[in-house]
Amino acid sequence: MPELQQVLKDALMQEDCGWNMGSFGAIAEFHHVYGDPAPQEHAGLMQVTSRGGVRIDTLEGVRPVAYETLSPKPHRWTQAVSLCLPQAEAAMNQRDVLTALGPDEGALRGEDRRAQLFDMGLGQYQADFCIRTADPELLDVLNKNAGRSLFEHGNPVMGAILKHHPHRVLLTRLGRVEVYQMIGGPDTGGKSPEGPHTHVLPKLLRAERTHSANTPIPEGWVPCCGVHPENPVIGLLGEDKVFNRAAFDAFQDLLSAWGAEAYCQGKQAVWELLNTETPAGSAEEPDTREGRAGWRNGIRQWRLLHGPSRLTASYTERFDRGAEQTEPENPGH
Repeated sequence: MPELQQVLKDALMQEDCGWNMGSFGAIAEFHHVYGDPAPQEHAGLMQVTSRGGVRIDTLEGVRPVAYETLSPKPHRWTQAVSLCLPQAEAAMNQRDVLTALGPDEGALRGEDRRAQLFDMGLGQYQADFCIRTADPELLDVLNKNAGRSLFEHGNPVMGAILKHHPHRVLLTRLGRVEVYQMIGGPDTGGKSPEGPHTHVLPKLLRAERTHSANTPIPEGWVPCCGVHPENPVIGLLGEDKVFNRAAFDAFQDLLSAWGAEAYCQGKQAVWELLNTETPAGSAEEPDTREGRAGWRNGIRQWRLLHGPSRLTASYTERFDRGAEQTEPENPGH
């Protein structure tokens, strides 16, 4: 059984590993940019660059959940480990108005600890989405409008935030992600910058979900941090890459220890049928949602592990069609 603290410590030193904290619709991401200085050793579970950072303050009560999801692109899949807490223990403040929190004494970098922290009031269950600034002009707008909803008609705060690009700080019961780069929008050509960035998507926020329906989080648990070890087929910018067998094998170890039993059984079942060259017409896919996801990803992975064949093509044709259960990819994960 892998030891969680060591897995995370190692992952923080790997440039191809991404991290995120947030909810369904409000998320902060941290990962390296190729060409930046290599990850540095820090005390505890932390990594920080000139673009952003992540810190995990506690693992008490954490349940790691490893999973793979189906990509809409039939030759790919995504993978992650969610660090989960029981629902009651995962709850944050769920403020629904802009709230001044004072100096950010828990900031990753010493130079940021006197800047002022404000909860944006997005009301998310397991995450307080905050901004941090020492800019006098922005502070004036924030202080004058504290206690108001950002979505209130005529509120000038969101426009001021987009103009001044304050740091974004995402807080959960496990730790924080900080983003120092500009907010994606008019000043960035309408795209999120490469590397650490944030997303706030009001349409998804209205769903009031803690996570995507395609993420197999056990009932009664809430994901508080996402770890995205190097994907064997997808690069950091979402590009296809040559299959990395070492990255694949490393994640399979985590999946076997921390993954859903039905998913793993579905994958193993189709691998056994393909190994014995059982015709697709004689195969029966699992009757559970997780089992079918494992079955479909198993077909995709077998094709990469063993090369294309008529047999694999027939399984793909019969079982791995359509967009059902697929999850939109997020480059950098």
